[in-house]
Amino acid sequence: MKYKLLLLLMVVSNFSFSQNADEIVKNADDKLRGKSSYSEITININRPKWSKELKMKYWSKGSDYSVSVITSPAKEKGTVFLMREKEVWNYLPTIERTVKFPPSMMLQNWMGTDLTNDDLVKQSSLVTDYDKKIIGEEEKEGYTCWKIELTPKPNAAVVWGKIIIWIDEKEYMQMQTDFYDEDMFLVNQMIGSDVKTFEGKLLPSKLTVVPVDKPGQSTVISYSQWKFGIDIPDEYFTTNYMKRIH
Repeated sequence: MKYKLLLLLMVVSNFSFSQNADEIVKNADDKLRGKSSYSEITININRPKWSKELKMKYWSKGSDYSVSVITSPAKEKGTVFLMREKEVWNYLPTIERTVKFPPSMMLQNWMGTDLTNDDLVKQSSLVTDYDKKIIGEEEKEGYTCWKIELTPKPNAAVVWGKIIIWIDEKEYMQMQTDFYDEDMFLVNQMIGSDVKTFEGKLLPSKLTVVPVDKPGQSTVISYSQWKFGIDIPDEYFTTNYMKRIH
């Protein structure tokens, strides 16, 4: 009888622990996203022999809709990317053409960065496509964080075999994310830093993506503006409107 009671308590405790991990990841995702958002971003692509800077504006609504426009350099200015649920569309101003990305392009690097098109589409899948558990507590950038392991749910259409994410215990900031392939080798790290206040929210203003097997290579994403809960017309997230965004 005592053994059964102890076993029941262990099951209930583990279930509660799992629930907490789910809530933590969802709270962190909700904080980043909000019901809607607008941001201005600078992206620095660093390679051993060259570097490149992009500037862009980005609008999002919920987890399924986002649109971004490149504002510099001149060569890419006016290039637009639209994400609608699981679809990605690209408007190219030089040929005035809108193209839908086929599945074969989803694993290609986005604009030469260390992020893939699939990474952009499946940002929100951390909440829905993975089982989660707290595996520890560590400090990142001076913030005490939950260390949470995410493993794909059965039949989830995801690329990563495992993800480890560090989330600040007070402000739910995502301070670091490690991405592992199906063979459990570490592939990419995304490190948050330079925490700033955006409309009352503490968030890392800089995200550095580092492919671990490519020395001297990184992508640095810096936010100069970040607004939440703004009114965005639904037409912003249509293919017909892409050429009008600036």
